[in-house]
Amino acid sequence: MTDSSSRLTRITSERAPMFPPGAGPAADPVGGRYERTIRSFQPRRSRVTSAQRDALLRLWSRWGLEIDGRERLDLGALFDGLPVVLEIGFGMGEATAEMAAADPGTGILATDVHTPGQGNLLRLAEQRGLTNVRVANGDAVILLREMIAPGALAGVRVFFPDPWPKKRHHKRRLVQPEFVELVASRLAPGGFLHCATDWEPYAEWMLEVLSAGSSFTNTADGGGFARRPADRPLTRFERQGLAKGHVVRDLVFRLRLPKTGGVTGC
Repeated sequence: MTDSSSRLTRITSERAPMFPPGAGPAADPVGGRYERTIRSFQPRRSRVTSAQRDALLRLWSRWGLEIDGRERLDLGALFDGLPVVLEIGFGMGEATAEMAAADPGTGILATDVHTPGQGNLLRLAEQRGLTNVRVANGDAVILLREMIAPGALAGVRVFFPDPWPKKRHHKRRLVQPEFVELVASRLAPGGFLHCATDWEPYAEWMLEVLSAGSSFTNTADGGGFARRPADRPLTRFERQGLAKGHVVRDLVFRLRLPKTGGVTGC
């Protein structure tokens, strides 16, 4: 077999569907419907355990959704009228499940492209009897831009996103001015954006980007980093960072309410 044919075989194998149609997350839910922008993530579909695969096969049609950009989501129907927080990137889902269990009055729309994590979160939700979690597969930017109505979210969480540490890759970082303004447009009045990272240069980047915009107010005294909120569980990535001596930073910003002018009469 030639090198070129071997490469073609490998690519074809990588693109082969992992699940029967409609029975699990799609490899590429968007397809060619949108112009490809710079991705801030890399899809990872390997090392799915039998328990994770079983959860995906059984539960995806009930609690999973594809970020295909086709239509706006009815979050009220999806979460039975609960206020909804979007969580972007949940890893293996342990912290997400813990937050959902601690706050059953809030719906969590958790999005990621990590297939083992998707299966694990569904498994945890079933085990703990959680009805306020939905798992979305695909690009969070497309989800926000095409599928979430303005003012529909109570909050957005971005915990430990890829820091893309090399300078030439900084453009791939999720937290950019355009992303911040998109989030702001999808938040209800008083909604929040909570970011956390263990990569100090990215923390400084986030603080600069969030502080420079006009849509959010920093909730931290002095305009710096926030104390870790008690309702944010330790994540697997956080534990790994702490073990390496990293400093974890939280940034909690709240949507700035529009100023209302007084009405005068004669």
